[in-house]
Amino acid sequence: MPAGDTVAQQYPGKPIRIVASTTPGSGPDIMSRLIGQKFTEAWGQQVVVENRAGASGIIGMEIAARAAPDGYTLLMMTSSHVIVSALFGKLSFDLARDFTPVSLLASTPFILAVNPSVPAASIKELIALARARPGELHYGTGGAGTPPHLATEILKTMTGIDLVHVPYKGIVPALNDTIAGQVQMTCGVVPAVLPMLKSGRLRALGVTSRQRTALVPDLPTIAETVPGYELIGWYCLAAPAGTPPTLLGKLNAQAVAALKTADLQEKLSGLGAEPIGSTQQDAVAFVRAQTVKLTAALKASGAKPE
Repeated sequence: MPAGDTVAQQYPGKPIRIVASTTPGSGPDIMSRLIGQKFTEAWGQQVVVENRAGASGIIGMEIAARAAPDGYTLLMMTSSHVIVSALFGKLSFDLARDFTPVSLLASTPFILAVNPSVPAASIKELIALARARPGELHYGTGGAGTPPHLATEILKTMTGIDLVHVPYKGIVPALNDTIAGQVQMTCGVVPAVLPMLKSGRLRALGVTSRQRTALVPDLPTIAETVPGYELIGWYCLAAPAGTPPTLLGKLNAQAVAALKTADLQEKLSGLGAEPIGSTQQDAVAFVRAQTVKLTAALKASGAKPE
């Protein structure tokens, strides 16, 4: 039996850690715990989530990049990791060189919503309004360089409209100021925005995913008005570069199987996420394409490290 097959059969022989470079209770932390629980159920080995927040996620990425490529340290990679790597440039690690994507786990679409007083009931009407009033419409997000910020910047680039970004320290104050009319619109994750839509305090115009989302099935995509438009958040399980292909294959197969279970799909929906479960090759290609797209959007936005 080839040595690689023996290693895969014996794996895992001890606890696995998933590094989440965010605080407990955050999306990456919850996603790590959900997938980790499924691994534990399948393999009988404990999976520990190690929260290493700080320095915009760089600390967690460094720890995972330096770990032995033996399948016992994994990283919950997100779109934010790609953004941070592009923003800061010279780091002690390289996201593309030092990590191998294992499987895309889930995507998180964003909702573009406006204060009900804004005279636009669709993306088409918003674009027309912004063209008639260049530089007068302000949009709030949870911070410069966040995926919702870049989602709106890509919309600006693709349509040639002039919107002014107002960054906040988190989505909640951005939502509150949009409701109060201090800014005219916001872009945020579905669970944060949905209660405001249901209460009539905000009006949804479009979702940022390429296809309509089961999370808000009646909401049109921005792409239905602006062909080719898409910007989503995502979660991808990754391992240090050099992890044996047999272990990557075993991890991928278990992640894909976990994402097909009804209980995990239900929990992901509560997180504002939709399950994916990709091949390892598709995960590698996706992260590569996202790196190109997000880096270009960052450059166009003029965002700087905070």
